[in-house]
Amino acid sequence: MNDRLSTSWGAYDLTRFPADPRDHLRAWSAADAYLLRHLAGEEGAPAVDLTGTVVVVGDRWGALTTALAGHEPVQITDSFLARQATRANLARAGHTPDETRLLTTRDAPPASGAEGGGVDVLLIRVPKSLALLEDQLHRIAPALHAGTVVIGTGMVTEIHTSTLELFERIIGPTKTSLARQKARLIFSTPDPAAAAGPSPWPRTYTLPADSGAGAGLTVVNHAGIFCAERLDIGTRFFLKHLPRARAGAHVVDLGCGNGVLGTAASVAAPDATVTFIDESFQAVASAEATFRANAAEGAEAEFVAGDALAAVPPGTVDLVLNNPPFHSHQATTGATAWRMFSGARAALRPGGELWVVGNRHLGYHLKLRKLFGNAQVMASDPKFVVLRAVKGERGGR
Repeated sequence: MNDRLSTSWGAYDLTRFPADPRDHLRAWSAADAYLLRHLAGEEGAPAVDLTGTVVVVGDRWGALTTALAGHEPVQITDSFLARQATRANLARAGHTPDETRLLTTRDAPPASGAEGGGVDVLLIRVPKSLALLEDQLHRIAPALHAGTVVIGTGMVTEIHTSTLELFERIIGPTKTSLARQKARLIFSTPDPAAAAGPSPWPRTYTLPADSGAGAGLTVVNHAGIFCAERLDIGTRFFLKHLPRARAGAHVVDLGCGNGVLGTAASVAAPDATVTFIDESFQAVASAEATFRANAAEGAEAEFVAGDALAAVPPGTVDLVLNNPPFHSHQATTGATAWRMFSGARAALRPGGELWVVGNRHLGYHLKLRKLFGNAQVMASDPKFVVLRAVKGERGGR
């Protein structure tokens, strides 16, 4: 969906990535617009000086980075899709994306050195995950100085007392703006005397004996991973019914999160090759750490931050394991699951299998039957269902 964002720096036609004409979700929010108006001096306060080093953290689809492109901001994002959207939106606005300024949450942020430098203006789109915000504030705090302008933005429903407490504890004195169109700004003043200490992430735990194929595995979660403090119940149910890969198989853990599904598959079949894929850079780092903590010596794996199975050659996969998300930030959507299922069908060899776990009410069996011509219930309980679809099965496509 193209949606024009009008700012003091120009008007921009912005899209999410991947662009889908059926997707009616906007590529910018009232929170983005509010922050841009404030920076331009349109909200009563003087315009913010953007001549120094500007860093934008958590820009969801590149709206902030694109509007401020003339000031050469550094973007830091956990989302492969957001980075791709940023590239496309910058190009559409007539700017050549500077790859050195498109950083991920796994990259070192701009640092202050002996001769000064660091971050002069820090803009933060408040993420859904409080843990990710905590980790990013810890990581970037050493690059701030007493004169750094720190402004966060988010919808009213995304900014809580706990959000403000993080800014206060890690950055310095914090206050909020009045709400505008259900959006709010956060103003934080860096306190050079503050000693917030290191980030508490990643966190590690061991799965209990009743975790099926995951029993005894060490799980490593970087900040921002879904259910980072414990295994989510859908994955726990899936582990109790996980298929065993044949020797030498190519297995894909699609939407891998912390990688526990693919790791369990590798432990059960050490000769298999596992590809871990997620659009979150934090997730891919978590999956690699989980795999390294558990896999047999010599076990093979690949770790990919990407758009579903776009990077996997067609017809090369034997087994896809998938616990698809059904939220895109705050929006509920089935588009992600559809892309995952479609990509799995293309990536699988004839006879290859896609195994999916999901909430019963999501009706994934209907999507799978439309794509594969078949969908078999392998396990179910009152909340979840595990489904199996086979490429090229009798009656399939």
